[in-house]
Amino acid sequence: MFGIFYTACFCIVIGAGGHNAKGKEMQAEEMAQYRQRVKDMFYHAYNNYLENAFPYDELRPLTCDGQDTWGSFSLTLIDALDTLLVEKQGTFVKAFQTSTGMPYGTVNLMNGVNPTETPVTCTAGIGTFILEFATLSHLTGDPVFEEVARKALDALWNSRSDIGLVGNHIDVETSKWVAQDAGIGAGIDSYFEYLVKGAILLQDEKLMSSFLDYEKVIKNYTKFDDWYVWVQMYKGTVSMPVFQSLDAFWPGLQSLIGDINNAMKTFHNYYQVWKQYGGLPEFYSIPQGSTVDKREGYPLRPELVESAMYLYRATGDPTLLEMGRDVIEAIEKISRVDCGFATVRDLRDHKLDNRMESFFLAETVKYLYLLFDPDNFLHNDGSTFRTVTTPYGECILGAGGYLFNTEAHPIDPAALHCCSQHKEERWEVEGLMQDFRATHYARMGLHAAGASDQTPQYNQKIRATHGGKNTNKRRNNKRIPMLSCPHQHFSWKLAVLGQVFADSS
Repeated sequence: MFGIFYTACFCIVIGAGGHNAKGKEMQAEEMAQYRQRVKDMFYHAYNNYLENAFPYDELRPLTCDGQDTWGSFSLTLIDALDTLLVEKQGTFVKAFQTSTGMPYGTVNLMNGVNPTETPVTCTAGIGTFILEFATLSHLTGDPVFEEVARKALDALWNSRSDIGLVGNHIDVETSKWVAQDAGIGAGIDSYFEYLVKGAILLQDEKLMSSFLDYEKVIKNYTKFDDWYVWVQMYKGTVSMPVFQSLDAFWPGLQSLIGDINNAMKTFHNYYQVWKQYGGLPEFYSIPQGSTVDKREGYPLRPELVESAMYLYRATGDPTLLEMGRDVIEAIEKISRVDCGFATVRDLRDHKLDNRMESFFLAETVKYLYLLFDPDNFLHNDGSTFRTVTTPYGECILGAGGYLFNTEAHPIDPAALHCCSQHKEERWEVEGLMQDFRATHYARMGLHAAGASDQTPQYNQKIRATHGGKNTNKRRNNKRIPMLSCPHQHFSWKLAVLGQVFADSS
């Protein structure tokens, strides 16, 4: 959660076929072996963090101690446990109290925004809130979180250049672009990611339309031979012909909108860089085919593995498993030390740095494991689910379509819609609508799907139970909102090769 303030940079697409049954049987034993190796990697790193570094933010694996890097939140523990930590929610909102609605880049959870805080924030730091904040609004019934996230997105959208691009850093008080490089990597990446995932989670066509507009200009100005470079946001001229390791999330994002062919081509380019060094350097010069000076490091980032997982779910291409195997072998050989896994300081000679970033456990290891675990519940295609019965129908949970936020913490879209809290007036309307539907179906001699026992008499009994003896004065009685529940499997709405939105008929 804390990473959303300094985001580098993800909905599981329901598998669209491509899994050969015979091939799956042939690979089952080997895949199980690699799952176990990934699990061993996790516990080797996690146990050493607890033994040698907790409660510091990160483990220093070469000296077997810890250090604070993000404010002494025990960040590795939080990330590894997939804990969505929400402290002082109102304090978060204060960061958005600017003249534009775009938030400051850093907020103190105790005191709010520091008076000396710079107004210059990266694009990703502004546009990477809609998943978490919309979830907060749905679960708490307080719309302010989603509102501020949407206002920030609108402000970014309105700050585009005439050719449709956004830069890297902007002044949140004046909307003036301070860093005018446009691309898909560091400082921008998860803004695009959250447009797509926010569209899927919230069934929001506006968010998806915004991303598709961006995608067109990105292809037009920044794409060359399946590479993506950096350009000047107003002119479209190339400013940095480099590939950044953070760019490697892009093929996975392409898979979520169904652009599999282009995703695989770009992934192949990135994989070739990985094979050249046994990891992805932070910056790679495309014309020179080599690392960029002072950007030769490899902090065991997850983005390439993340894209491999998405693409394997969509295609079943065994090359993606081979890539995952190579990553496991390389990390074990190069980065494993007695107290964890160390960042590679320089990929040219594989010298190590005394740091293990929290995303290694939270993201890299998780995506590796999921790549080799096709039957994991997070890959559920909707064939299994569980229900929660409420007076308003059956609520479907765990039906698949999980979305990962940018720190790889999964969100169950069904839970978001099922467990939303509503104002009392909305329940009044929904109760009346249930009465109407039940009566309508009864007159037709039919039974409403998912409306077991939802007769007018049943609803009257429920209202009497929650509203006291005098049901006509229900608004004067305090009641706890019950679950708002879809009657159909939520998974039918989710993205399958680009078919993001449900038929409105």
